[in-house]
Amino acid sequence: QVQLVESGGGLVQAGGSLRLSCLASARIFNSYAMGWFRQAPGKEREFVAAISWSGGTTYSADSRKGRFTISRDYAKNTVYLQMNSLKPEDTAVYYCAAGGTVQGPYELWGQGTLVTVSA
Repeated sequence: QVQLVESGGGLVQAGGSLRLSCLASARIFNSYAMGWFRQAPGKEREFVAAISWSGGTTYSADSRKGRFTISRDYAKNTVYLQMNSLKPEDTAVYYCAAGGTVQGPYELWGQGTLVTVSA
């Protein structure tokens, strides 16, 4: 049973913006902290941003602060990742995940959505 479904990836030029969405089941969304991770070709998966269950606490990787913003919509059971000023090095598969706390561990994962940033 798929519990996290990402969408919103695609091809964008450098300097552009994308907003990724992660639709979660109500059970998951109302119980877990949510996070975004990414994995570029040939690289390890890395943390991007996370938001607490209450939405009151957010964390972003230092290199993405100011460009990426995570948020959650309780009416839609959806977590968003707004990405601005995209760079070619942001090209990766982006994964949504659910965990007990923003620090993890992340127990549930989506299938990923591909973001490609052209120079």
